[in-house]
Amino acid sequence: MRDEVVTRATTRAVPVPGLVKPVALITLDNGLDPTKPNTFGREGLVSIDAAFDAALAADPAAIAVTGKPFCFSVGADLAAVGMDRETTLAVGKLGHDAFRRFTDSRIPTFAFVNGVAIGGGLELALSCQYRTVASDVPAIGFPECALGLFQGWGGTQLLPNLIGPDRAVTVIIENAFTNKMLQPAEAVELGVADVLLDAGGFLDASLRWVADVVNGETPVPRPEFDRGAGWDAAIDRARALVDAKTRGASPGPVRAVELLDFARHNDLDRGYPAESEAMADVLMGDESRASLYAFSLVQWRAAQQPGLPDESLARPVPSVGIAGTGPAATQLALLFARQLDVPVVLTGADRARRDEAVARVHTEADALADSGRLTRDAADRVKALVSGSPDTGALRDAGFVVEALDGDLSAKQQVFAKIEEYVSAGCVLATATSCASVAESALKLRHPERVVGLRFAAPVAAAPLLEVVRADGTDDASLATAFALGKQLGKTCVLVSDAPALVVDRVLARFLGEVVAALDEGTPFELADQAFDPLGLPMAPLDLLGLLGPAAVLRVAETLHTAFPDRFAVSGNLRRLAEAGKTSVWLRDAEGGRTLDPEVAALWRAGSSPSTAAGLLDRTSAALADEIRRMLDEGVVAEPQDVDLCLILGVGWPFWLGGITPYLDRTGVSQRVAGRRFLPPGVASVPEQE
Repeated sequence: MRDEVVTRATTRAVPVPGLVKPVALITLDNGLDPTKPNTFGREGLVSIDAAFDAALAADPAAIAVTGKPFCFSVGADLAAVGMDRETTLAVGKLGHDAFRRFTDSRIPTFAFVNGVAIGGGLELALSCQYRTVASDVPAIGFPECALGLFQGWGGTQLLPNLIGPDRAVTVIIENAFTNKMLQPAEAVELGVADVLLDAGGFLDASLRWVADVVNGETPVPRPEFDRGAGWDAAIDRARALVDAKTRGASPGPVRAVELLDFARHNDLDRGYPAESEAMADVLMGDESRASLYAFSLVQWRAAQQPGLPDESLARPVPSVGIAGTGPAATQLALLFARQLDVPVVLTGADRARRDEAVARVHTEADALADSGRLTRDAADRVKALVSGSPDTGALRDAGFVVEALDGDLSAKQQVFAKIEEYVSAGCVLATATSCASVAESALKLRHPERVVGLRFAAPVAAAPLLEVVRADGTDDASLATAFALGKQLGKTCVLVSDAPALVVDRVLARFLGEVVAALDEGTPFELADQAFDPLGLPMAPLDLLGLLGPAAVLRVAETLHTAFPDRFAVSGNLRRLAEAGKTSVWLRDAEGGRTLDPEVAALWRAGSSPSTAAGLLDRTSAALADEIRRMLDEGVVAEPQDVDLCLILGVGWPFWLGGITPYLDRTGVSQRVAGRRFLPPGVASVPEQE
């Protein structure tokens, strides 16, 4: 547990035209810049309670609460309040009691949502009797279910009674699982907020609206809701969403559904204690501790990895070169131009392919503008920054050059050697493929110390993970430059040593290798998918095979078979699928149902030794534990946390699973296979009792 960063609540009386008495305005502010949002811990909740006392002392016409610039509040700071059962119950009651004063007040209470309001911040806003929202608020919502948790300060009880159970299910369950936050207009449309006001002059406009409400000039009706069949239907939908997403692997969302149902016939006197008790139950489980561990990894791990170079060593990158003209090169060019705002040159001898690559970048930029994700000026800027050249000399001014070729190792070596003839001594050279050794790619260079590896998770533009590879000879300045560039690209960088397939591809290859081997042995396709339901994965293994593509999976398997023939096989069935151009084993109908593709069935030559579902899950879990142990022993990454971070950010492993190593520890597989836990008790699990 770390010290609380205290968000102070201060009260001032504000005169408002049209009101005889002032409005008591409570402002939340932790005293830090807008990138460090307001949160609530013990002291912060006590401060809110004291601020409400000060508001009452002002004898106001209304009481309002707002945040510091750009931030209302992002809710509870669990790392600062502790998570034992007694503390959880105490802090739950502290928050309920402080927030409920706004709900029960005989003086009208208002939330002026002037910035991001998520989690406990939104719960405070809902606790007020009325809400205004600024037009530029970037995010409003409840992400807790995606973290394996739920609302602990009134959200499950207040929201369904404010906007109805079905809309509450959308905000609390569905939006969380799809990583969706409400925009201000959506919040008003759903009834989460009462009025949308322009960001310019938001406070003054909110105060004028308060006067209109207090004086009865602006009525704010509250609808009644069907507490029978309509509520039943909403709860059924919520259960279906939770089952489909987590398959029972995360207790937090299940309790959220129960609490939404509890809100149907119970008042806050019963609902709030039920919420606190449920939160204490969930936080005393290993699954929820693992989900909080995952959340912490994403927030802090990138800056805490062992072996990171000093940031001050990073060199400037005035322009970027890309050796290659294929689809991968196009995606990189678009990303670099958008995020770095520097010239990007695509090089390749084939003029037609080069022109096609640049045209693809222009088409993508226009599509982003058409969809509203880029302004037209920004799209035009991107198009102007990206060019093509047949001449490697065009990379002369580049500070960073990425090789994104489809060729073999010899071709990569020759391209790197040619590039080195032109670029400056400080230019970093990077290879963007995971199947070739970084050190071997640099063999023909005079200065191999300038070479790093970059493995972008797919899709390149959206996936947040970037595996940065340090070969034995890579110097600190080149590595620091790669990390700085990755950060500018909006990526979370994980330091990886020069090893076959790196982290994500190697773990996925071992996982899918066991699944394909079971299919080769005669395990039915449907059973192979169903076997992994207890993990609550976002995608069944054969859907993952279809997403990655049999050809790509085969290519990684061949690389790893060469390096580790005892653990990675090359399936003849998989090769036949790839050669036949099959992209999925399933055929899907208009309703989303699936059947085995007859062509796949005809190609697949299965044995007569099928696995059971339990046997396949156990066998695959054991294989993963073995491979992760080997990766740690080999120094591919420094710690198990890096493997978990790669899976969370690289393949969308859900927060509620906490990464792979907590699951392997929790089920005892790591102890059985590796002879030890990957993580000490208490890191991603409930601490052992002394």
